[in-house]
Amino acid sequence: MKRWVAFWNILLKDMRTYYLKPPNISWGLIFPLAWTGMFFIRSGLGLDSVPSLLPGVMGVSVLFGTTSLLAVTVTFEKKGRSFERLLLAPISLEMLMLAKTTGAILFGVINAFVPVLIAVFVADLHGVAWGTVVPAVFLIAVSSTFLGLFVAVSVSEVFEAQTFSNFIRFPMIFLCGLFFPVERLPLWLRPLSHILPLTYGADLLHGAVRGAGRMPPALNFSVLAAFCVVLFIASLRNIRRKWIL
Repeated sequence: MKRWVAFWNILLKDMRTYYLKPPNISWGLIFPLAWTGMFFIRSGLGLDSVPSLLPGVMGVSVLFGTTSLLAVTVTFEKKGRSFERLLLAPISLEMLMLAKTTGAILFGVINAFVPVLIAVFVADLHGVAWGTVVPAVFLIAVSSTFLGLFVAVSVSEVFEAQTFSNFIRFPMIFLCGLFFPVERLPLWLRPLSHILPLTYGADLLHGAVRGAGRMPPALNFSVLAAFCVVLFIASLRNIRRKWIL
């Protein structure tokens, strides 16, 4: 019982302290919408292009929302030495880090459906397979959050985490099939796209929204789940090796 009380209080503390700060809103919500607006205007296809852009903006919203939060919450607390106090909580390190990341996962899921709410009023979404979209968004949020956690625990400064995250996030926009099909990439870049978790999440969203998936949904879900496990374990290993003396 005590561990769940500690889990809940850590989660609430992070939500009150970090999650609605202007940088997180700008990177997690405003930037993805502005990015999609650029593609929308550039395409010149009018409202008919909304379903084709929706998977991309959902994926970008999750990616930037989750990674921006973890770059601040974890790195800042380590630098301020408040992370050491959290280690005294009556919970395991695994549950502590799940408490630190659960809020980011929820934030990412909510971010993903903000553009959906907007699209409902301007496009026909009756053909969307929501039974695939919802678990896909959840797994994208989890994998992106754990990716942000891995980055955050690999550096010591907040600006380093943000810079390192941008080196990963911006290439992923172009390599993961969010807005540009993977088939259009040069042959030498295609293998790189398949070692990025968002590629599989984007394929799920394109398949559910437009029926344009390239890979079997079962494969996409399995690979995304595997990325979640690997990234979380790698993050815990870095914490034990670098942060716990």
